[in-house]
Amino acid sequence: MRVLLTTWGSRGDIEPLAGLAVGLREFGAQVRVCAPPDEEFAALLARVGVPLVPLGPTVRSVVAGAKPPTAKDAFRLAPELVAARFETLTAAAEGCEVLLATGLMPAGARDVAEKRGIRYVYACFHLSGLPSRHFPPGARPGKPSAPDETDNRVLWEQDAQRVNALYGEALNRHRAAIGLPPVDNVRDHVLTDRPWLAADATLCPAQGKTDLDIVQTGAWTLPDDRPLPEGLEAFLDAGAPPVYVGFGSMAAHAPKDIARVAIEASRAHGRRVVLARGWADLAPVDDAGDCFVVGEVNQQALFRRVAAVVHHGGAGTTTTAARAGAPQVVVPRIVDQPYWATRVAELGIGSAHHGPTPTVDSLSATLAAALTPETRARAGALAGTLRTDGATVAAERLLDAADRERPPASA
Repeated sequence: MRVLLTTWGSRGDIEPLAGLAVGLREFGAQVRVCAPPDEEFAALLARVGVPLVPLGPTVRSVVAGAKPPTAKDAFRLAPELVAARFETLTAAAEGCEVLLATGLMPAGARDVAEKRGIRYVYACFHLSGLPSRHFPPGARPGKPSAPDETDNRVLWEQDAQRVNALYGEALNRHRAAIGLPPVDNVRDHVLTDRPWLAADATLCPAQGKTDLDIVQTGAWTLPDDRPLPEGLEAFLDAGAPPVYVGFGSMAAHAPKDIARVAIEASRAHGRRVVLARGWADLAPVDDAGDCFVVGEVNQQALFRRVAAVVHHGGAGTTTTAARAGAPQVVVPRIVDQPYWATRVAELGIGSAHHGPTPTVDSLSATLAAALTPETRARAGALAGTLRTDGATVAAERLLDAADRERPPASA
């Protein structure tokens, strides 16, 4: 059986697909992945023997500028991605029996599957973009910030209009070109009535959080057995466990002076620092020997050896730290990050920084709570309860569903 996986987004969108690809191949499936052509994404997929089929522009070229992308940038990117999906996925889907899409609003993927007559699945890694009468767009599921359900419905209708404005014209133009009728609601068309949630049920409980029929598989983790670099090993062995600080693909969105603030806050607790360079190109503030800079590294191994993980609150980093039993300090900025910060605090496995731009004092206070023995004990206990078979569950279900639920091909 042949399966096509596609996404457009940062590493947190790519790595789960690599994990799913490994799971699918264990069942004998052939897998293709269409994703943005960033060099590090190609290297990640090559590590597991899956070639990357380039889709759209590199993510780094869009998000790693000095300033965050603007609304004008979004209106330019959206139709570009729609066109790329129709062109790239149409070719890549030849001979495939199922197409799974995730990442930034994959408008165009379901339409290619419809034309090809193959199964389509939409998957996400958090609940933030799934419509519900219980909470408005951007709110933390379970604690609505709007007065009532009627207001929430209005806000979600406005959200659908926003998605239509971004993608509607381009999507329907390309659908017409291949003989498909127009769609009225792009968001609901892409999400379907039964989206898949690739997140651990303890970290991200879905029951009652949305009106859709969620299929929760567990997180799609890519096993990583790479050794840590020798220099990092030596640094870890040379003293007490350090604090890890990293903000992943956050470039323009990274908090101002976060490297200096995090290093000084860690020093206030007598802790050394492992600083992840990331897309924000974080760097030490001085030549002191208590800070070690890393690039792309095996976080699964590293997080088991640190005192705490200070990060932005991406789904992947949150899950990796939780599985390692590492206390977390989450400094959320955008999208789903406030949700993960709240869950870390609610579970007692770390603390959430209040406000998007920490100071030395505020981050030091937040870090103090994460460094307590009680927090480490809770983090360690929770780690043993988290499932590790999400990619296998999803792979098995995806292949079974492909056999049972194949739609008829379009004329």
